[in-house]
Amino acid sequence: MSPFRITRTLPEDATDAALRADVRHGLTGTPKTLPPKWFYDAHGSELFERITELPEYYPTRAEREILVDRAGEIAAAARARTLVELGSGSSEKTRYLIDALTGLDTYVPVDVSESALTQAGQALIAERPGLDVHALIADFTAVLALPDTPGPRLVAFLGGTIGNLLPDERREFLASVRALLAPGDALLLGTDLVKDERVLVRAYDDAAGVTAAFDKNVLTVVNRELGADFDPDAFEHVALWDAGNEWIEMRLRSLTAQTVKIPALDLAVDFEDGEELRTEVSAKFREEGVRTELAAAGMELSHWWTDGAGRFALSLSTAR
Repeated sequence: MSPFRITRTLPEDATDAALRADVRHGLTGTPKTLPPKWFYDAHGSELFERITELPEYYPTRAEREILVDRAGEIAAAARARTLVELGSGSSEKTRYLIDALTGLDTYVPVDVSESALTQAGQALIAERPGLDVHALIADFTAVLALPDTPGPRLVAFLGGTIGNLLPDERREFLASVRALLAPGDALLLGTDLVKDERVLVRAYDDAAGVTAAFDKNVLTVVNRELGADFDPDAFEHVALWDAGNEWIEMRLRSLTAQTVKIPALDLAVDFEDGEELRTEVSAKFREEGVRTELAAAGMELSHWWTDGAGRFALSLSTAR
């Protein structure tokens, strides 16, 4: 059986330090914000898995459809001997790529969660004894140093997660990905596409209220980790389409004038009645816009695949 290795590039206290910095910065700014990465404690991850199964939430199914139908074409175009996955989580969808990449030597999953990496990595080497799995505990939005692995490399960033980055953050992120690649290496990028506003809003405000619970979970995380006294019931979930920026915003709207105390930061935060706290931006894309952003980072879009309904796209671009 091939080895499973795991390398930590984040300090043990990095998560706590990042949470403190994000909460202080976000809740003292105008408008108030919290980054969506703090949704995902164990309970938040369970809620998101439920969201992916909801009838209103199409992105996961649409992306899986493309991977099932096109994995062979992706593999033939990339010819990768190393697959790097950013924000790998359970690595569930990635298995379609791993199976199709017949010359693959090494899989490098990158995630902040050691437990997710360990569980997924051990399962993969049990299923695929010839595969070398070298996991990285790392924040993919920071500067990455990849292990020395054979090329060509294929970096996969799936799930439409790039949409959670604001335009300046996307520019920085794509430039950092390009820095990881040698000429001829490739990026496989998942992007949710612009579509009817009603379809988009329903995907982020489902009838069963699962997304609302997911949105409010960020308050529970801040309460637990920083001793805050947010009352989740004093906020309501809001999902809005911003047509100018072509993105969905998830927000939590205060149902009353209130003050939230965060003892770990020695901070008191006032909310007016009806004031909104932005918890997520989820940008939607068009092919030409994706091509332009990739080109600005030094990558050339060579392949564009969508699901049958044209809701979601996977693009393959090569480093110039």
